[in-house]
Amino acid sequence: MKIVITDQALQWFLNEMDVQFGDTIRFYARYGGSNPFHEGFSLGMSKDDPANPSVIAKHDGITFFIEEDDLWFFNGYDLYVDFDQELEELIYDYK
Repeated sequence: MKIVITDQALQWFLNEMDVQFGDTIRFYARYGGSNPFHEGFSLGMSKDDPANPSVIAKHDGITFFIEEDDLWFFNGYDLYVDFDQELEELIYDYK
């Protein structure tokens, strides 16, 4: 499994979450909402320090990760994070 962050998505993190060089962003299973695999759960993210990361991706000095406890949420798929210009929000794809 891997995490792919596009340049446009990285810019969103820099602008909207005030992410800076050296920061770490966690993707996790959040109760509520939906996704293609688990009704009642959606993808959450936060600035957080890794405890037991299973998947790590670095992009321009920013570290993105998924903890081992949250791997079930992704069903073995890779996480692709991009930015939708029309909606002005992040979009997620599982490949």
